[in-house]
This record gives sequence, structure tokens and C-alpha cells, in this order.
Amino acid sequence: MELDPESVDSLYRTLAGAVVPRPIAWVSTASAAGEPNLAPYSFFSVAAVDPPTLSFSPSKVGGRKDTARNVAATDEFVVNVVTADLAEAMNATSATLPAGESEFDRAGVTPRASTAVDAPRVAESPVSFECRREETVDLGGSDLVLGRVVHVGVDDAVTTDGEMDVGKLDAVGRLSGSQYCYTRDRFGMERPD
Repeated sequence: MELDPESVDSLYRTLAGAVVPRPIAWVSTASAAGEPNLAPYSFFSVAAVDPPTLSFSPSKVGGRKDTARNVAATDEFVVNVVTADLAEAMNATSATLPAGESEFDRAGVTPRASTAVDAPRVAESPVSFECRREETVDLGGSDLVLGRVVHVGVDDAVTTDGEMDVGKLDAVGRLSGSQYCYTRDRFGMERPD
């Protein structure tokens, strides 16, 4: 099969099915009025290390969602890492809720005050990256949000000798459709000189 992006309705299923596994940004925000919001995004990555910058890409199809509106209004967000024990809660926050209904309540997770931004963290997540928006790039049907990490909260339980330990973190990844994966089956390779 050969696909011409200009000749097909959408490459979403091809992109989402082939670029796997994808990490999940569980993005918490607050509106200008202080109302919390929580939603998962699997179009997410580290964009840069110096300065530390994360990126995620919310869709605009059908209009901007609460996360994108909140980031535009406040310039702040938190990326919470989704672990195996939080997968069901994360999935619950992907539902479209009526205005005013809390994703935190629906998922049974706790909003916790952040250190450097007004957007709350997910208390149960072992790693939270507090970010200030650097730039939003209009990509047609989506926005690319770039956020500088201004504070990181890491539970000591997911570290070994002061460093992140992926075995202890037990993060999950997104595949395609309703498919997810554990990050437990790992192997190592030394980088050649």
C-alpha cells in the first residue's frame, strides 16, 4: 500500500498505528477561573532538553477542547506520567464530559497543588512536569503546544540512586484505537562508538 496524504481523508489511523508505542501526556490544567481539567494526549514527546521542553498536540477538530483553551488562557499545564495502576483512571478522563463536571472526580484521582504553576498535578502520578507554555504552533486540525518545564515532582519510589528507574516507574504507552501497552518487556543495547 502506498499513501499520498493529499489523496486520503486522513492519515490518523496509519500514524497512530505505526508510530507506537507513544507515551501518554496526562495533561492537567486550570481555567482562568481556577476550574481544573484533566485529559490524556498520546501525541506527546520531549521536544528539547536545554531548555527542558515538552510538546503535546491537542486536536481542534470540532473546536478547541478545555485543555487547549485553558493553556491559551493561563500559559500553564502539568504533564503527569501514566503508570499501569493509573491506566483505567487515565482512560476515564478521555470521556467528553459536560461543562463543570470534573475529570478528576470521574477518574477518582486527586488534584494536588503544584509548586511553580497554578494548574494542579495528579497526586497519584509518580512524575509530574509543571510547564509554562512557550509557543503554540497552528498545524491545521491540531495545535502543537510547547511547554518549558519549570518544576518536576518525582516520587522517590520510582528512583534508584537518585535517577529515574523505568522498571519502578511502570509507565504505559498508547498503541492504536483502544490498545495500550506496558513498558515491562525491555532489552538493552550499548551504543557503538
